[in-house]
Amino acid sequence: MDRFSFLNAAHLEFIGDLYDQYIQYPDSIEPSWKAFFQGYDFANATYDGEPLFAPAAQTVNKGSQTAQAVVNPTVVSQVPDNVQKEFKVINLIDAYRNRGHLFTKTNPVRERRIFEPSLDIKNFGLSDADLDLTFNAGEILGIGGPITLREIIGHLDNMYCQSIGIEYMYVRDPQKIGWIQNWLNQNLNQPKLSKEEKERVLEKLNEATAFENFMHTKYVGQKRFSVEGNESLIPALDTLINKSAEHGVEEVIVGMAHRGRLNVLANIFGKSYSQIFSEFEGKAFDTDLVAGDVKYHMGSSNTIKAHNGKDILINLAPNPSHLETVDAVVEGIARAKAEEDYNEDYSKIIPILIHGDAAVAGQGIVYEVVQMAGLDGYNTGGTVHVVVNNQVGFTTNYLDARTSTYCTDVAKVTLSPVMHVNSDDVEAVVHAFRFAADYRAEFGSDIFIDLLGYRKYGHNEGDEPKFTQPKLYNIIAKHPNPREIYKEKLLKEGVIGEEIVKQKEAEFKALLETNFEASKEIERNRIFPFMPEEWEGFEIARDAEIFEAANTAYDIEKLKEIAKTISTVPEGKKLIKKVSRLIEGRGKMIDEDKIDWGLGEALAFGSILTDGRNVRVSGEDVERGTFSHRHAVVKTEDTEEEIILLNNINDEQGKLRIYNSLLSEYAVLGFDYGYAMANPKALTIWEAQFGDFVNGAQIVIDQYISAAEDKWRLQNGLVMLLPHGYEGQGAEHSSARLERFLQMCASNNMFIANITTPANFFHLLRRQVVTNYRKPLVVMSPKSLLRHPLAVSKLEDFSTGTFQEIIDDATVDAKKVKKVVFCSGKIFYDLDKKRQELGDKETAIVRLEQLYPLNEKKVEEIISQYGKAKLIWAQEEPENMGAWTYILRKLRKYPFDVVSPSESAATAPGSSKRWAAIFEEVINKVFN
Repeated sequence: MDRFSFLNAAHLEFIGDLYDQYIQYPDSIEPSWKAFFQGYDFANATYDGEPLFAPAAQTVNKGSQTAQAVVNPTVVSQVPDNVQKEFKVINLIDAYRNRGHLFTKTNPVRERRIFEPSLDIKNFGLSDADLDLTFNAGEILGIGGPITLREIIGHLDNMYCQSIGIEYMYVRDPQKIGWIQNWLNQNLNQPKLSKEEKERVLEKLNEATAFENFMHTKYVGQKRFSVEGNESLIPALDTLINKSAEHGVEEVIVGMAHRGRLNVLANIFGKSYSQIFSEFEGKAFDTDLVAGDVKYHMGSSNTIKAHNGKDILINLAPNPSHLETVDAVVEGIARAKAEEDYNEDYSKIIPILIHGDAAVAGQGIVYEVVQMAGLDGYNTGGTVHVVVNNQVGFTTNYLDARTSTYCTDVAKVTLSPVMHVNSDDVEAVVHAFRFAADYRAEFGSDIFIDLLGYRKYGHNEGDEPKFTQPKLYNIIAKHPNPREIYKEKLLKEGVIGEEIVKQKEAEFKALLETNFEASKEIERNRIFPFMPEEWEGFEIARDAEIFEAANTAYDIEKLKEIAKTISTVPEGKKLIKKVSRLIEGRGKMIDEDKIDWGLGEALAFGSILTDGRNVRVSGEDVERGTFSHRHAVVKTEDTEEEIILLNNINDEQGKLRIYNSLLSEYAVLGFDYGYAMANPKALTIWEAQFGDFVNGAQIVIDQYISAAEDKWRLQNGLVMLLPHGYEGQGAEHSSARLERFLQMCASNNMFIANITTPANFFHLLRRQVVTNYRKPLVVMSPKSLLRHPLAVSKLEDFSTGTFQEIIDDATVDAKKVKKVVFCSGKIFYDLDKKRQELGDKETAIVRLEQLYPLNEKKVEEIISQYGKAKLIWAQEEPENMGAWTYILRKLRKYPFDVVSPSESAATAPGSSKRWAAIFEEVINKVFN
């Protein structure tokens, strides 16, 4: 025993600090201590050598939840018994930190699942006989020592196993773990609210509950997707917003699905009760120009007064029924606002995402959004994720809804802490949301709150939940709501009196009755503007504005200045030779007056930047460009320093922000859509690696891009570049599904284009930012035309003219034409080549550069000048795809014939030779 006699007098905190020193510099400590540390395994077997405990260096759990600490038995036999027990207590503390969340009282209506091994002290080599022994281990918990094991267990049980269970030991960052433990230690993870704060919480609970009860009696059987069973969400959000305001947050962006949305709109965002009641009457909207949407999809923007006296802008993004889609949109909005309104200070704006338990576990976009959290192009300074946990999805039990232990286990992807909290214990809920606000403010990273409650009714108020969960709903039917539970608690505490409670409830009910009567006077419902301050000066465009030529020409001298900047290798920077040649080649294009697609795009960006506007481009491999045509970001050969030449034009210009995205379409497109929504003055572009990849983001296209203006009066100027062209690359990489976009077109909802010249692309991009309206733009962007020798433009084409929706054939004599071939995109060059080979002077080729909106008046003028010439629509896509059915519908009064490959299930054959034969047959058939 003499070998380790020094342990008897050792202070536990001293051992922890010394162990830290040993880990970093083993030879720097006294030999006896070094021998001890070498022989004693302080760590759990799955901890990869991380220290078991420490005030300075924190334990990290990298393994299973059931693993126990392992001790070297040879060394243990030589360690004094009291010291051995200190380490056993340390193991117990560590187990509570790692696994205490499995043994909490967080479920208000179900029995807790049983997990093994438990936290019984016998599992740690301790016994009941040790309960009244004193230990120094309490110092780790910040409660000093020596104290008894019984006191330590009581402290741990209060901190980790009551109404709040916290997961955080996997975080891996010692600073974050230490901060969390200090935060918990300061208040034993127990809420402490003043009398005024308790009254505020009861007031918000009363609003939430009375609002739902009122609507349940007035609108029997109507869908409202109530928050009942999780009414604590309302005081929770109230707390989160006000606590965040104390940390300097000036703006909040909220995204949520439909459950509880009306309550949030009314009692957090201050939407008029009478307006909500009016919407239940199904009245028409105040304009016939939009279709509108159901009441529980609507967005809202408002300014409220925070408790600290400062104004805070709060926004609730409109959302479709496609759960979790809005997550990415909210992140994009937050990013744009942080950059444009708060000078990239992410502490000034906070995104809050409210998930359902089934959705957060089951919807893949949640994972995509979570993976964005720390990426340069998508970071928003930390998101507070709130899961309104109903323990059932539609009719599906949670046991059938996920494999993971918790619905929030996606949080572990980014090592984000999770607080699981019993929704019935509203003070614990408030406490958890204060933690979320503090953590986000401290670290600028994500935090999850799992608000564990239930759903009072079925999926909607007309549904019968006992069909699928009879036992659960027998319990729920007898269970008091959070307001009643909290009211009784405050009455027992003497915080409030019964008469005051009754008075407050009566006053609020009277307020609702007054608003109910007022709602009857509303003739038409309104669609309230979302983020109106960002959209001041913009108008929704109709036919007259849509077809009005925009002034997109740019001064030729300024174009030359841009060209010089992007064709000059920076002095002292060594680039890869190929890249240097590409950059220098841009200058040669200017000299030769043959500007290709890549340079034309760069000139468009540069012209927008020198106008003082910003440009954002995002997508897979966009910095270089999938087809090596862009090289917007170049890297030095020796250090890989990134250089964006377009940001070096002059001191007054805007900024090009261009980011390679994660391998995601759904979330990234949603993010960029949100970004464009919050920043209409900038040019925002999402580019697919290949056009067909857009399939993975179809929900964003269907629910937002094509329909948002009609549903929510929301404009958006997002540009989607979709590489499209049949070039023998198989079914996947030929088609961007042009036909699908054209099928979604109506009411001037978006632009669909298939461009053939760099100059026209230049004018098209500039049109997106120079008009006083915004429409999404979908471009079937080329692949082969990026380097096609004829797909070039003169510099004069950029400095004069405007976007050409339709390009007529200037090479033929209209009086001699017997056949007019209409087409779109790269097939024009193949048709023109064949025409020249044949010496054909009787065929005109007309290009529809903008397919939607189609300028039918101009089409009519063009057709009329060719007299009785035969009309053909030619396309490279199979007959059941591409633009043919759209052309047939829009130009039905004209006798068009179609020349295309025959209809097909796949977009193109896998054999390049087979495709070449099919395509040659199409071209030949046009001229037969």
